[in-house]
Amino acid sequence: MRRAKITIIGAGNVGATCAHWAAAKELGDIVLLDIVEGMPQGKGLDLRQAGPVERFDSNIIGTNSYSDTKDSDIVIITSGIARKPGMSRDDLMSTNMKIVRSVSEEAARQSPNAVYIIVSNPLDAMVQTCWKATGLPTKQIVGQAGVLDTARYRAFLAMELGCSVEDIVAVLMGGHGDDMVPLPRYTSVAGIPVTELIPKDRLDAIVKRTRDGGAEIVGLLKTGSAYYAPAAATVQMAEAIIKDKKRILPCAAYCKSEYGVGGYFVGVPCVLGKDGVEKVIELKLDADERKLFDASVTHVKELVAWVEKNWA
Repeated sequence: MRRAKITIIGAGNVGATCAHWAAAKELGDIVLLDIVEGMPQGKGLDLRQAGPVERFDSNIIGTNSYSDTKDSDIVIITSGIARKPGMSRDDLMSTNMKIVRSVSEEAARQSPNAVYIIVSNPLDAMVQTCWKATGLPTKQIVGQAGVLDTARYRAFLAMELGCSVEDIVAVLMGGHGDDMVPLPRYTSVAGIPVTELIPKDRLDAIVKRTRDGGAEIVGLLKTGSAYYAPAAATVQMAEAIIKDKKRILPCAAYCKSEYGVGGYFVGVPCVLGKDGVEKVIELKLDADERKLFDASVTHVKELVAWVEKNWA
């Protein structure tokens, strides 16, 4: 059987770590692309030399040429400037829109049948940018946000309870970070509703820490942003698609009639398989959850309006 081909655009911390996780899982052959000469080649060679130690046989190359990405099955876009202390995601809009537009257009010329996973921030706007730049079917475009936010949420819950992260099942919706919509009533620990295990005030504090999870790491690092967890979340999505696992994961997916969104990429639980986003799962939201979700969608619409206005 032919190996899957995974292209990762942007060989910085997130992109290189995506390559690391994907190689360790032997998900396929990996192309690490960046505009900086020598950097993706060096990181690709270094990672390939880890193969004999970690016992993976993925072929890994670094390149500055899009021709090497031809006929990829998955394209992961991590390109863009990183958020700095005091910088909101919206501050990244102008620069990162130009970058994501350019790399999306180039990648789609080489791999029109690939599923595109967008990681660049501000996430919701960058997913829309990729779709607009490529003109590909919406099922082939998906943003990584909810898997990361859910991972942070589960990690904090496990820390609070002193239990395994494997026993925690959770769903979050809405935008990335500040626009996240927590769903505690859909959160369980070994089947036990989390609301029976953690008092409301503590649960609210954990939700707030999850919402501010990226900013907390930026504040600690001072010269960069998170990359281990974002990369792991991205590769989990890639694995679901490559292996046609039909995983239900919270992602930025295109919603038309779903949730009454009206044609935008928003964070919702969806089924990921070989065709990309194969189905959006519609949950029944209570009044408070609906209010938060609608506010998140409104912000996405504002970001998209900015993209449309500044596209030329």
